[in-house]
Amino acid sequence: MGGYMKDFRKLVVWEKAHLMVLEVYRVTRIFPKDELYGIISQMRRAAVSIPTNIAEDCGRGTDRDFGRFLHIAMGSANELEYLLVLSRDLSFLESEVYREMESRTIEIKKMLSSLIKSVGNRPLSPLTAES
Repeated sequence: MGGYMKDFRKLVVWEKAHLMVLEVYRVTRIFPKDELYGIISQMRRAAVSIPTNIAEDCGRGTDRDFGRFLHIAMGSANELEYLLVLSRDLSFLESEVYREMESRTIEIKKMLSSLIKSVGNRPLSPLTAES
């Protein structure tokens, strides 16, 4: 099983990313309605993509597969980070809310980076114990 659990919900980075999704949905409810198919949709998709990609291959593929999904999650976290900046600059997010969400996004990115390095530094092995 490598160093990873089969239950993605036990990964702290997944939990933090999931909580970020809930926060993104909460704050985007007050965005202008004409942004429903613009920034709101993009921000929600980017946020949801992070924990989804962590969960996608957790416990069923190889370390290489898991690493690929972690890289996709990182790309989504980068996208979310930019969309937060854009939302702040368009005055959709108050500065204090922006700073808190930016800080949480950066924390998630650091955790993903550590996990990516960990996966990349181990010999390839199945993540599951069963065959």
